Amino acid sequence: MVYPIAVLAFLACAIIADKAYLYWRHVRLPDPLVELVETYELKWEALAARLTAMPARNYYRRFFSVILSNHEQPAWWVESRAGDEAQQVENSLGRGLWVLETTVTAAPLLGLLGTIVGMMQSFGLIGAKGLVDPTAVTAGVAEALIATALGLFVALVALFAFNYFSRLQAQVHDEMERLGTRLIDRIRIDAAKGGPHP
Repeated sequence: MVYPIAVLAFLACAIIADKAYLYWRHVRLPDPLVELVETYELKWEALAARLTAMPARNYYRRFFSVILSNHEQPAWWVESRAGDEAQQVENSLGRGLWVLETTVTAAPLLGLLGTIVGMMQSFGLIGAKGLVDPTAVTAGVAEALIATALGLFVALVALFAFNYFSRLQAQVHDEMERLGTRLIDRIRIDAAKGGPHP
């Protein structure tokens, strides 16, 4: 059972590395952009300049670009498009997390199964006349317990990683919802004034 656990561990490590790189490289929100969006007298040209300066694959740029490109449309239209884009971003950030969730459940069970099989083999050394080689039996039991320990270790690492990245995903979604609401409010203000803000 050590081999399947090793495969799960490899997959979990690959997902953890991929998510860490994704958040480090493509999910950064510059403070000046937040300050600009929070400003009451927001100018769309300033927002466009800020977004242009960000990497093309940045998820926040993708989200704000949808609002920026539709800011002359009715607020309900922009809100719908922004919601769709936020959902796509959330799906992208959540891709692969099911592997970590599966590892959390499967790794300990595989470890337990390996331990049970190992114990059965160890007890098989006990012949019809009783305990023939106590050292071989205890060594076999100790070796069988390694599978459980390994499975629990892999599951713990996957559990912490899953919870951490799930929390980051929720934070990104909440931040997009909060800042998106600010921009939608700006569009409503522009509409009340009789046109888009210059």
